[in-house]
Amino acid sequence: MNSRAPIAPRRRALLLSTAATLAAPAAFAQPGRAAGKPVTVAQIIDTSAAQQDVSKDFLVGSRAAWQDINARGGLRGRPVTHLALEVDGSTAGVRAALAAVRDNPAGVVLSGSAGDPVASEVARLLREDNLAIAHAAPWLQNSSLAVDDRTFPIFAARQEQIGHALRSLTAVGVQDIGAVYATPADFRQYREDVERVAAELKLRLQTFRADGDLDRMGQRLTPGTPAILLFVGGTPELVQFTQGLDRQQRQRYLVALADVNLQTLTQVGGTRSTPVIATQAVPMVTAALPVVRAYRETLARLFDEPPAPLSLAGFIAARYTHEVLSEIEGPLTRQVALAAFQRRTTLDVGGFRVSFDARRRSGGFVTQTLLTQDGRVVG
Repeated sequence: MNSRAPIAPRRRALLLSTAATLAAPAAFAQPGRAAGKPVTVAQIIDTSAAQQDVSKDFLVGSRAAWQDINARGGLRGRPVTHLALEVDGSTAGVRAALAAVRDNPAGVVLSGSAGDPVASEVARLLREDNLAIAHAAPWLQNSSLAVDDRTFPIFAARQEQIGHALRSLTAVGVQDIGAVYATPADFRQYREDVERVAAELKLRLQTFRADGDLDRMGQRLTPGTPAILLFVGGTPELVQFTQGLDRQQRQRYLVALADVNLQTLTQVGGTRSTPVIATQAVPMVTAALPVVRAYRETLARLFDEPPAPLSLAGFIAARYTHEVLSEIEGPLTRQVALAAFQRRTTLDVGGFRVSFDARRRSGGFVTQTLLTQDGRVVG
Protein backbone atom coordinates (compact mmCIF):
# COMPACT_ATOMS: atom_id res chain seq x y z
CA MET A 1 0.00 0.00 0.00
CA ASN A 2 1.24 3.51 -0.77
CA SER A 3 1.67 5.02 2.69
CA ARG A 4 1.02 8.48 1.32
CA ALA A 5 -2.38 7.58 -0.12
CA PRO A 6 -5.47 8.34 1.98
CA ILE A 7 -6.21 4.99 3.59
CA ALA A 8 -9.41 5.60 5.52
CA PRO A 9 -11.99 4.46 2.92
CA ARG A 10 -10.06 1.30 2.05
CA ARG A 11 -9.31 0.48 5.67
CA ARG A 12 -12.88 1.05 6.76
CA ALA A 13 -14.32 -0.95 3.89
CA LEU A 14 -12.14 -3.87 4.94
CA LEU A 15 -13.18 -3.50 8.58
CA LEU A 16 -16.86 -3.37 7.67
CA SER A 17 -16.51 -6.56 5.66
CA THR A 18 -14.70 -8.27 8.54
CA ALA A 19 -17.15 -7.04 11.17
CA ALA A 20 -20.11 -8.18 9.12
CA THR A 21 -18.58 -11.64 8.75
CA LEU A 22 -17.82 -11.92 12.47
CA ALA A 23 -21.24 -10.67 13.48
CA ALA A 24 -23.28 -13.20 11.52
CA PRO A 25 -25.73 -14.61 14.09
CA ALA A 26 -25.01 -18.23 13.20
CA ALA A 27 -21.36 -17.78 14.09
CA PHE A 28 -22.20 -16.86 17.66
CA ALA A 29 -24.23 -19.88 18.71
CA GLN A 30 -21.33 -21.96 20.02
CA PRO A 31 -22.72 -24.55 22.42
CA GLY A 32 -19.40 -26.43 22.85
CA ARG A 33 -19.57 -28.90 25.69
CA ALA A 34 -22.39 -27.16 27.53
CA ALA A 35 -25.88 -28.59 27.65
CA GLY A 36 -29.26 -27.28 28.66
CA LYS A 37 -31.31 -24.29 27.60
CA PRO A 38 -29.14 -21.60 25.95
CA VAL A 39 -28.66 -18.17 27.49
CA THR A 40 -28.37 -15.21 25.12
CA VAL A 41 -25.80 -12.48 25.68
CA ALA A 42 -26.32 -9.59 23.25
CA GLN A 43 -23.58 -7.27 22.04
CA ILE A 44 -24.38 -4.09 20.10
CA ILE A 45 -21.56 -3.04 17.79
CA ASP A 46 -21.19 0.05 15.65
CA THR A 47 -20.14 -0.72 12.08
CA SER A 48 -20.42 2.89 10.89
CA ALA A 49 -17.42 4.33 9.08
CA ALA A 50 -16.17 6.23 12.12
CA GLN A 51 -16.19 3.24 14.51
CA GLN A 52 -15.35 0.14 12.48
CA ASP A 53 -11.71 0.06 13.55
CA VAL A 54 -12.78 -0.02 17.22
CA SER A 55 -15.73 -2.39 16.93
CA LYS A 56 -14.00 -5.02 14.80
CA ASP A 57 -11.23 -5.65 17.34
CA PHE A 58 -13.53 -5.41 20.36
CA LEU A 59 -15.89 -7.92 18.77
CA VAL A 60 -13.08 -10.39 18.00
CA GLY A 61 -11.99 -10.40 21.64
CA SER A 62 -15.52 -10.90 22.95
CA ARG A 63 -16.21 -13.64 20.44
CA ALA A 64 -13.04 -15.48 21.46
CA ALA A 65 -13.97 -15.28 25.14
CA TRP A 66 -17.52 -16.59 24.69
CA GLN A 67 -16.40 -19.46 22.48
CA ASP A 68 -13.80 -20.42 25.08
CA ILE A 69 -16.39 -20.15 27.87
CA ASN A 70 -18.73 -22.46 25.96
CA ALA A 71 -15.93 -24.96 25.36
CA ARG A 72 -15.40 -25.05 29.14
CA GLY A 73 -19.03 -25.71 30.00
CA GLY A 74 -20.77 -22.45 29.29
CA LEU A 75 -22.62 -20.53 31.97
CA ARG A 76 -23.40 -22.85 34.87
CA GLY A 77 -23.68 -25.70 32.38
CA ARG A 78 -25.83 -23.78 29.91
CA PRO A 79 -24.51 -22.78 26.48
CA VAL A 80 -24.19 -19.09 25.74
CA THR A 81 -25.55 -17.74 22.48
CA HIS A 82 -23.45 -14.66 21.77
CA LEU A 83 -25.70 -12.47 19.63
CA ALA A 84 -23.89 -9.62 17.87
CA LEU A 85 -26.24 -6.89 16.67
CA GLU A 86 -24.79 -4.51 14.07
CA VAL A 87 -25.95 -0.90 14.06
CA ASP A 88 -25.07 2.05 11.84
CA GLY A 89 -24.45 4.45 14.70
CA SER A 90 -27.86 6.12 14.47
CA THR A 91 -30.35 6.43 17.30
CA ALA A 92 -32.92 4.55 15.22
CA GLY A 93 -30.47 1.68 14.70
CA VAL A 94 -29.64 1.43 18.40
CA ARG A 95 -33.32 1.59 19.34
CA ALA A 96 -34.11 -1.25 16.92
CA ALA A 97 -31.29 -3.38 18.36
CA LEU A 98 -32.54 -2.80 21.90
CA ALA A 99 -36.06 -3.78 20.83
CA ALA A 100 -34.66 -7.06 19.45
CA VAL A 101 -32.97 -7.74 22.80
CA ARG A 102 -36.09 -6.79 24.75
CA ASP A 103 -38.24 -9.16 22.69
CA ASN A 104 -35.84 -12.11 23.00
CA PRO A 105 -36.96 -14.11 26.06
CA ALA A 106 -33.56 -15.85 26.31
CA GLY A 107 -31.67 -12.53 26.42
CA VAL A 108 -30.39 -11.88 29.93
CA VAL A 109 -27.73 -9.20 29.49
CA LEU A 110 -26.10 -6.69 27.16
CA SER A 111 -22.32 -6.98 27.19
CA GLY A 112 -19.52 -5.05 25.50
CA SER A 113 -21.31 -2.38 23.49
CA ALA A 114 -18.81 -0.71 21.13
CA GLY A 115 -17.70 1.92 20.15
CA ASP A 116 -18.17 4.87 22.43
CA PRO A 117 -20.96 6.83 20.66
CA VAL A 118 -23.15 3.72 20.46
CA ALA A 119 -22.32 2.67 24.03
CA SER A 120 -23.36 6.16 25.15
CA GLU A 121 -26.58 5.92 23.13
CA VAL A 122 -27.39 2.49 24.57
CA ALA A 123 -26.98 3.85 28.09
CA ARG A 124 -29.17 6.85 27.30
CA LEU A 125 -31.96 4.83 25.69
CA LEU A 126 -32.02 2.23 28.45
CA ARG A 127 -32.64 5.05 30.91
CA GLU A 128 -35.12 6.87 28.66
CA ASP A 129 -37.13 3.74 27.83
CA ASN A 130 -36.82 2.32 31.35
CA LEU A 131 -35.62 -1.02 29.99
CA ALA A 132 -34.57 -3.27 32.86
CA ILE A 133 -31.54 -5.10 31.48
CA ALA A 134 -27.91 -4.91 32.55
CA HIS A 135 -25.53 -3.08 30.19
CA ALA A 136 -22.23 -4.62 31.24
CA ALA A 137 -18.69 -3.56 30.36
CA PRO A 138 -19.41 -1.22 27.44
CA TRP A 139 -16.58 0.59 25.63
CA LEU A 140 -17.92 3.79 27.19
CA GLN A 141 -15.27 6.49 26.77
CA ASN A 142 -17.57 9.47 27.32
CA SER A 143 -16.66 10.90 30.74
CA SER A 144 -19.53 13.38 30.81
CA LEU A 145 -22.34 10.83 30.47
CA ALA A 146 -24.27 10.19 33.68
CA VAL A 147 -24.27 6.47 34.50
CA ASP A 148 -27.35 4.98 36.13
CA ASP A 149 -28.21 1.59 37.65
CA ARG A 150 -28.39 -0.18 34.28
CA THR A 151 -24.90 0.56 32.88
CA PHE A 152 -21.67 -0.79 34.39
CA PRO A 153 -18.49 0.65 32.82
CA ILE A 154 -15.26 -1.16 33.72
CA PHE A 155 -12.76 0.62 31.44
CA ALA A 156 -11.14 3.99 32.04
CA ALA A 157 -13.09 6.78 30.36
CA ARG A 158 -11.53 9.44 28.18
CA GLN A 159 -11.13 11.88 31.07
CA GLU A 160 -8.98 9.40 33.00
CA GLN A 161 -6.94 8.64 29.91
CA ILE A 162 -6.40 12.31 29.12
CA GLY A 163 -5.52 13.01 32.74
CA HIS A 164 -2.99 10.18 32.82
CA ALA A 165 -1.38 11.34 29.57
CA LEU A 166 -1.23 15.02 30.50
CA ARG A 167 0.04 14.37 34.03
CA SER A 168 2.85 12.33 32.51
CA LEU A 169 3.76 15.34 30.38
CA THR A 170 3.65 17.86 33.23
CA ALA A 171 5.94 15.55 35.22
CA VAL A 172 8.66 16.17 32.64
CA GLY A 173 8.10 19.91 32.49
CA VAL A 174 5.70 20.30 29.55
CA GLN A 175 3.64 23.50 29.81
CA ASP A 176 2.12 23.85 26.33
CA ILE A 177 0.07 21.30 24.45
CA GLY A 178 -2.15 21.25 21.39
CA ALA A 179 -5.41 19.31 21.09
CA VAL A 180 -6.29 18.06 17.61
CA TYR A 181 -9.89 16.94 17.02
CA ALA A 182 -10.22 14.65 14.00
CA THR A 183 -13.91 15.37 13.32
CA PRO A 184 -16.58 17.87 14.39
CA ALA A 185 -18.22 15.05 16.38
CA ASP A 186 -14.98 14.43 18.29
CA PHE A 187 -14.81 18.15 19.08
CA ARG A 188 -18.40 18.25 20.35
CA GLN A 189 -18.09 15.10 22.44
CA TYR A 190 -14.63 15.44 24.00
CA ARG A 191 -13.61 19.12 24.09
CA GLU A 192 -15.05 19.55 27.58
CA ASP A 193 -12.97 16.66 28.98
CA VAL A 194 -9.74 17.94 27.40
CA GLU A 195 -10.22 21.53 28.54
CA ARG A 196 -11.17 20.47 32.06
CA VAL A 197 -8.05 18.35 32.56
CA ALA A 198 -5.76 20.90 30.94
CA ALA A 199 -7.10 23.60 33.26
CA GLU A 200 -6.64 21.40 36.32
CA LEU A 201 -3.01 20.81 35.36
CA LYS A 202 -2.43 24.48 34.44
CA LEU A 203 -1.40 23.61 30.89
CA ARG A 204 -1.59 26.17 28.11
CA LEU A 205 -3.84 24.60 25.49
CA GLN A 206 -4.20 25.33 21.78
CA THR A 207 -7.16 23.76 19.97
CA PHE A 208 -7.18 22.54 16.36
CA ARG A 209 -10.34 21.37 14.60
CA ALA A 210 -9.99 19.35 11.41
CA ASP A 211 -11.70 20.77 8.33
CA GLY A 212 -11.93 17.38 6.63
CA ASP A 213 -8.33 17.20 5.39
CA LEU A 214 -6.12 15.95 8.19
CA ASP A 215 -3.09 15.52 5.92
CA ARG A 216 -3.34 19.20 4.99
CA MET A 217 -3.77 20.20 8.64
CA GLY A 218 -0.61 18.30 9.56
CA GLN A 219 1.35 20.09 6.86
CA ARG A 220 0.13 23.56 7.83
CA LEU A 221 1.11 23.62 11.49
CA THR A 222 3.25 26.66 12.29
CA PRO A 223 6.47 26.88 14.33
CA GLY A 224 4.33 28.30 17.14
CA THR A 225 2.27 25.11 17.39
CA PRO A 226 3.18 23.05 20.49
CA ALA A 227 5.55 20.18 19.82
CA ILE A 228 3.28 17.79 21.75
CA LEU A 229 -0.20 17.25 20.38
CA LEU A 230 -3.09 15.33 21.94
CA PHE A 231 -4.94 13.64 19.08
CA VAL A 232 -8.64 12.92 19.63
CA GLY A 233 -9.85 10.62 16.86
CA GLY A 234 -9.58 7.16 15.33
CA THR A 235 -6.80 5.23 13.63
CA PRO A 236 -7.54 6.15 9.98
CA GLU A 237 -7.66 9.84 10.85
CA LEU A 238 -4.43 9.59 12.83
CA VAL A 239 -2.70 7.97 9.85
CA GLN A 240 -3.71 10.87 7.62
CA PHE A 241 -2.57 13.43 10.18
CA THR A 242 0.86 11.82 10.65
CA GLN A 243 1.33 11.74 6.89
CA GLY A 244 0.97 15.51 6.92
CA LEU A 245 3.34 15.82 9.87
CA ASP A 246 5.99 13.92 7.93
CA ARG A 247 6.41 17.05 5.81
CA GLN A 248 7.05 19.27 8.82
CA GLN A 249 10.59 20.30 9.69
CA ARG A 250 9.92 20.49 13.43
CA GLN A 251 9.78 17.24 15.38
CA ARG A 252 6.30 16.54 16.76
CA TYR A 253 5.09 14.05 19.34
CA LEU A 254 1.53 12.74 19.32
CA VAL A 255 -0.45 11.54 22.31
CA ALA A 256 -3.38 9.35 21.20
CA LEU A 257 -6.14 7.69 23.23
CA ALA A 258 -7.33 4.12 23.59
CA ASP A 259 -9.46 4.06 20.43
CA VAL A 260 -6.27 4.08 18.33
CA ASN A 261 -4.85 0.77 17.11
CA LEU A 262 -1.06 1.07 17.12
CA GLN A 263 -0.60 -2.18 15.22
CA THR A 264 -2.72 -0.87 12.34
CA LEU A 265 -0.88 2.43 12.47
CA THR A 266 2.40 0.58 11.96
CA GLN A 267 1.09 -1.59 9.15
CA VAL A 268 0.01 1.37 7.04
CA GLY A 269 3.17 3.38 7.63
CA GLY A 270 1.65 6.11 9.74
CA THR A 271 4.67 6.88 11.95
CA ARG A 272 7.64 7.45 9.66
CA SER A 273 8.86 10.52 11.55
CA THR A 274 6.40 11.09 14.39
CA PRO A 275 6.53 9.07 17.62
CA VAL A 276 3.07 8.23 19.00
CA ILE A 277 2.26 7.68 22.68
CA ALA A 278 -1.10 5.96 23.20
CA THR A 279 -3.05 5.52 26.41
CA GLN A 280 -4.53 2.07 27.04
CA ALA A 281 -7.46 1.14 29.27
CA VAL A 282 -6.26 -2.47 29.54
CA PRO A 283 -2.90 -4.05 30.35
CA MET A 284 -0.25 -4.52 27.68
CA VAL A 285 -1.09 -7.49 25.47
CA THR A 286 2.32 -8.93 26.44
CA ALA A 287 1.61 -8.71 30.19
CA ALA A 288 1.91 -11.75 32.42
CA LEU A 289 -1.52 -11.34 34.06
CA PRO A 290 -3.65 -14.51 33.94
CA VAL A 291 -6.42 -12.85 31.91
CA VAL A 292 -3.91 -11.59 29.34
CA ARG A 293 -2.26 -15.00 29.04
CA ALA A 294 -5.70 -16.60 28.59
CA TYR A 295 -6.54 -14.00 25.95
CA ARG A 296 -3.37 -14.63 23.94
CA GLU A 297 -3.82 -18.41 24.10
CA THR A 298 -7.51 -18.28 23.15
CA LEU A 299 -6.96 -15.81 20.32
CA ALA A 300 -4.12 -17.87 18.86
CA ARG A 301 -6.22 -21.04 19.06
CA LEU A 302 -9.44 -19.66 17.56
CA PHE A 303 -8.57 -16.76 15.26
CA ASP A 304 -5.94 -15.63 12.83
CA GLU A 305 -5.68 -12.23 14.51
CA PRO A 306 -2.73 -10.49 16.20
CA PRO A 307 -3.21 -9.45 19.85
CA ALA A 308 -4.40 -5.85 20.22
CA PRO A 309 -5.54 -3.75 23.21
CA LEU A 310 -9.10 -3.26 21.93
CA SER A 311 -9.43 -6.97 21.30
CA LEU A 312 -8.17 -7.64 24.83
CA ALA A 313 -10.78 -5.18 26.12
CA GLY A 314 -13.52 -7.15 24.36
CA PHE A 315 -12.18 -10.36 25.92
CA ILE A 316 -12.15 -8.82 29.40
CA ALA A 317 -15.68 -7.45 28.92
CA ALA A 318 -16.99 -10.95 28.20
CA ARG A 319 -15.03 -12.52 31.05
CA TYR A 320 -16.31 -9.91 33.52
CA THR A 321 -19.90 -10.50 32.37
CA HIS A 322 -19.44 -14.25 32.78
CA GLU A 323 -17.96 -13.83 36.28
CA VAL A 324 -20.97 -11.83 37.53
CA LEU A 325 -23.54 -14.15 35.95
CA SER A 326 -21.75 -17.24 37.31
CA GLU A 327 -22.25 -16.04 40.89
CA ILE A 328 -26.05 -16.02 40.56
CA GLU A 329 -27.85 -18.77 42.41
CA GLY A 330 -31.23 -19.99 41.24
CA PRO A 331 -33.03 -19.09 38.00
CA LEU A 332 -31.15 -16.81 35.62
CA THR A 333 -33.44 -14.08 34.29
CA ARG A 334 -32.63 -10.59 33.06
CA GLN A 335 -34.14 -9.11 36.24
CA VAL A 336 -31.97 -11.34 38.44
CA ALA A 337 -28.93 -10.58 36.29
CA LEU A 338 -29.54 -6.84 36.57
CA ALA A 339 -29.75 -7.10 40.34
CA ALA A 340 -26.45 -9.02 40.41
CA PHE A 341 -24.65 -6.29 38.46
CA GLN A 342 -26.26 -3.57 40.59
CA ARG A 343 -24.51 -4.96 43.66
CA ARG A 344 -21.26 -3.79 41.98
CA THR A 345 -19.07 -6.13 43.95
CA THR A 346 -15.32 -5.91 43.52
CA LEU A 347 -14.02 -8.58 41.17
CA ASP A 348 -10.59 -9.70 40.08
CA VAL A 349 -10.88 -10.80 36.46
CA GLY A 350 -7.63 -12.67 36.05
CA GLY A 351 -5.60 -9.80 37.50
CA PHE A 352 -7.74 -6.99 36.02
CA ARG A 353 -9.43 -5.39 39.02
CA VAL A 354 -13.02 -4.16 38.77
CA SER A 355 -14.03 -1.88 41.65
CA PHE A 356 -16.72 0.77 41.24
CA ASP A 357 -16.42 4.31 42.61
CA ALA A 358 -19.01 6.87 43.68
CA ARG A 359 -19.68 7.77 40.03
CA ARG A 360 -20.71 4.15 39.35
CA ARG A 361 -17.62 3.61 37.20
CA SER A 362 -14.69 1.25 37.51
CA GLY A 363 -12.05 2.65 35.25
CA GLY A 364 -8.93 3.48 37.20
CA PHE A 365 -6.55 1.42 35.10
CA VAL A 366 -4.62 3.40 32.48
CA THR A 367 -1.23 2.72 31.02
CA GLN A 368 0.70 4.06 28.04
CA THR A 369 2.61 2.59 25.14
CA LEU A 370 5.05 4.26 22.77
CA LEU A 371 5.12 3.52 19.08
CA THR A 372 8.62 4.44 17.95
CA GLN A 373 9.59 5.71 14.51
CA ASP A 374 10.96 2.28 13.62
CA GLY A 375 7.63 0.60 14.42
CA ARG A 376 8.38 -0.89 17.85
CA VAL A 377 5.71 -0.80 20.57
CA VAL A 378 7.28 -0.09 23.96
CA GLY A 379 5.36 -0.29 27.24
